[in-house]
Amino acid sequence: MPAIVSIKGVSKTYKQNKFVALDHVDLEIERGEIFALLGQNGAGKTTLINIICGIVTTSSGQVVVDGHDVHRDFRAARSKIGLVPQELSTDAFETVWSTVTFSRGLFGKRANPAHIEKVLRALSLWDKRDSKIMALSGGMKRRVLIAKALSHEPTVLFLDEPTAGVDVELRHDMWEMVRELRASGVTIILTTHYIEEAEEMADRVGVINKGKLVVVEDKTTLMRRLGKRQLRIVLQKPLAELPAPLRDDGQQVELSKDGTTLTYSFDVQSEQTGIGPLLDHLSKLGIEVKDLHSKESSLEEIFVGLVQGAAS
Repeated sequence: MPAIVSIKGVSKTYKQNKFVALDHVDLEIERGEIFALLGQNGAGKTTLINIICGIVTTSSGQVVVDGHDVHRDFRAARSKIGLVPQELSTDAFETVWSTVTFSRGLFGKRANPAHIEKVLRALSLWDKRDSKIMALSGGMKRRVLIAKALSHEPTVLFLDEPTAGVDVELRHDMWEMVRELRASGVTIILTTHYIEEAEEMADRVGVINKGKLVVVEDKTTLMRRLGKRQLRIVLQKPLAELPAPLRDDGQQVELSKDGTTLTYSFDVQSEQTGIGPLLDHLSKLGIEVKDLHSKESSLEEIFVGLVQGAAS
């Protein structure tokens, strides 16, 4: 099945200051997936989204959305896309119903009150349909932006920092809403500063740094391939220092400042974890173990490592 969004050799250089915002980006986004694009401020996330949506032109390269080239066939491509921007910008004096209905009309779609009602109910906005935007909370305003983006029945939905500035409870509600949208057949591409958001929802993760895609990988595969697992060994008695044999045999063992815990890092893909020999080693050294705890790398730790590696 062809990708619903195909990005080939896309670069963007701003002539005014010669700033390279994107550098030969290649990316295929599959139909029906949730794809998370991660990166620091200025990494190129929003520029890439704006290019796909036809808001910014490329310096080179091609973007195709659901079979339509975003430059040669802009109207058809744009009609396939719903965009939820970072900024909470909407018509303050309009009602929820009228602003969402008007947004549908902008894409040349015939009036469809049943669809607008469906969207508003799905976003818990139905009871607010006659309220003016200015009277809504920040979280509700963000829901209105999503409703506007869904008003014309797009096949691809871009969420640019969708939960920025909303409370934790609303964030979880929006995660659930995104899953429901995906289940209905909408492809979701989101950018986020909240790594747990990508870890919770995404099927695949792309990391962009200084305009280049550092990695694109299935989330589970990425965490398995690049993640580390740590074994925390709580000791019966604190140690004054890490014993020389543990320092000298190349094992990744660290002693906590208070001397009560050893932390051993190992590769999750390795057939031989080295845990057995380490525990035998401790026993021979007369170091008694009180408890053991294991911990895997988070997506955030992997992301930081990728960005730091790309910068070095």
